[in-house]
Amino acid sequence: MKGNKEVIELWLHKADEDELNIKSILKHRDGTPSAACFLSQQMAEKYLKGFLIFIKNDLVKIHDLIKIEEIISEFFSDINVVHTEVSMLNGFYIETRYPGDFPEFSWAEAEEAYESAKTIKNFVLEKIK
Repeated sequence: MKGNKEVIELWLHKADEDELNIKSILKHRDGTPSAACFLSQQMAEKYLKGFLIFIKNDLVKIHDLIKIEEIISEFFSDINVVHTEVSMLNGFYIETRYPGDFPEFSWAEAEEAYESAKTIKNFVLEKIK
């Protein structure tokens, strides 16, 4: 690994914790779809931030997955292969956390969010191995 290996591993471990919670919510329905969507966004964010540390040995303190993707694209243009997933998950940071004009999320959306997060995970792990 390029960047600080220990810090990268901490980010990936936190992402894995989010994934464990997503799996439980989806399997047992012991939470809400919006929680699974939010955790999927968080899982993807942590994998992308771990990847940024790998690339730049620096952390950006933003939650906008599209902005993180743009920074990564300066070094890895093929990040665009996960753009659909990044775009889909990006909105879940705000929309799932606050009441207001946002709809309730369905279990199908929660499953789709998790699949998108796994796609991003696989992309990152392939790049940093």
